[in-house]
Amino acid sequence: MPLLRLLPVALVLALGLFLALNLGRPQQATIRSAMVGKPVPAFALPGLGNGPGLAAGDLARGGPVLVNFFASWCLPCRVEAPQLRALREKGVEIEGIALRDTPEAIGAFLARHGNPFTRIGLDRDGKVAIAFGSSGVPETFLVDGRGIIRHQHLGEIRPEHVPELVREIERWR
Repeated sequence: MPLLRLLPVALVLALGLFLALNLGRPQQATIRSAMVGKPVPAFALPGLGNGPGLAAGDLARGGPVLVNFFASWCLPCRVEAPQLRALREKGVEIEGIALRDTPEAIGAFLARHGNPFTRIGLDRDGKVAIAFGSSGVPETFLVDGRGIIRHQHLGEIRPEHVPELVREIERWR
């Protein structure tokens, strides 16, 4: 009977130890989109306010482009905002797809964190994200100038990822 009383304490301690040991580990991104190497799925999204929307044809204009899935409610999206601006300053074209968000919230997010996007499409129901094979926000896809998805970056873009993405973009110019 006394051992049964210690069982909950032992379980909590085991869980705490597991979390402590795994807290600082880098995330192992293993979910890859089946769309890498395939044409961008057909889509046409409305734009933000009076801005232009975004369609699949906009991603096949001759040069590589990053397509960034983001949301105003996404904390890691705030972390990656400075890196998106840095990529834009390096001449990288970035198109945004706002996932399950409102125009008002997106406008406030962009006012606070900057707008690196050429266009922003509103994916209100998440169907375009699903068609891309996206696993969530933030997530970024590199599309070559012919409209083929060539690279997927899972999670937020951190400063150490910027050179890697620039190399990938240059590879597909």
